[in-house]
Amino acid sequence: MNIRVGFGFDVHQLEAGEQIILGGISIPSSKKAVGHSDADVLIHAICDAILGAAGLRDIGVHFPNTDMSIKGIDSKILLKKTFDMIHSKGYEIGNIDATVCLENPKINPHVEAMKITLAAVLDISVDDISIKATTNEGLGYVGREDGVNAYAVALLHRRD
Repeated sequence: MNIRVGFGFDVHQLEAGEQIILGGISIPSSKKAVGHSDADVLIHAICDAILGAAGLRDIGVHFPNTDMSIKGIDSKILLKKTFDMIHSKGYEIGNIDATVCLENPKINPHVEAMKITLAAVLDISVDDISIKATTNEGLGYVGREDGVNAYAVALLHRRD
């Protein structure tokens, strides 16, 4: 079996808002992420991990922030397109492991909903997705609540 591992990282600036979108769901928040799409930092990191594992470069190559046709797009659409790309190359997703680094809001109460949402898009079991949350202990741009970042690892394997 051909197994491949990819790593993804993404960061977005935060500004005043009423909700933040993470893992494909809206979470009430005093800050929102800013970006060309809906700024879902978790999905973007997962896309990069999946693309990297398949040797397909990164999310910016496939969905550049200069493409006005995807301005404000729901990142679940980008994730589905990413899945379709690796699927057409003969890969299946083994599992995803991700961490979101954010001071507020607390996302642990929303992790299960994120997993259900992502699993549906990626056509995998919720048990194949792990989402963890951490703060930055008040340090740096995350600690000042100026930004949010996410890390993800994806395991792919060739379909038999």
